[in-house]
Amino acid sequence: MNSTIFKTAFCLAFSAFALTASAQKTYTEGVITYSVNSPQGEIEAKTYFRGDSSLYSAQQGPADIKIITTKAGNYLAVLVDVPVANMRKAAIATPAEIEEGKAEQPKFTFTPTTETKEISGFKCKKVTVKDPKSGSNFDAWVTNDITVPPGMLTKLFEGAGGVPVQFTTVQMGAAINVTLKTIAADKVPAGTFGIPAGFDRMTLTELKSMGGN
Repeated sequence: MNSTIFKTAFCLAFSAFALTASAQKTYTEGVITYSVNSPQGEIEAKTYFRGDSSLYSAQQGPADIKIITTKAGNYLAVLVDVPVANMRKAAIATPAEIEEGKAEQPKFTFTPTTETKEISGFKCKKVTVKDPKSGSNFDAWVTNDITVPPGMLTKLFEGAGGVPVQFTTVQMGAAINVTLKTIAADKVPAGTFGIPAGFDRMTLTELKSMGGN
């Protein structure tokens, strides 16, 4: 069980690299709730954001997984908390690991269409997305109703012409389907983007080795 948890955390980490930063409502701080459908099943995930920091949080089986990133893409930490196993690990990416992750990220191209529909209360337009690295094509629905900083799930879509609401993204070569459900301008609690006491610190490479790779 533990190897699966760490493998999942490592895969999430490599989809968090290279973050960089007209609409009706601009959010600079808040919480976004997503429905995330992956080969491991469907989960609810939340992204907390404020300033240049973002935290992705999701429950994966017995593990609470958090990914902390900065907009500049120069910091990445993966926190894995498994209370039933009394295990708390914090993997902090080294500069070399960050550069490796950036190099492995796909670079999507986007073609706008004239199709529109409403999703989660947002007026959305369809964009055709191509991943030149794999040759795959898929659709994304984006909105101009809001502006939010790019997060771990949406950073690959910065050239899509809007905020991604329903889309497919890639984590370590596997496609996941994501839908934005809600967004709220809530205050993010102090300490959200830090590593709490009690976590054993390591590198991403060490985290990967715990996943059996």
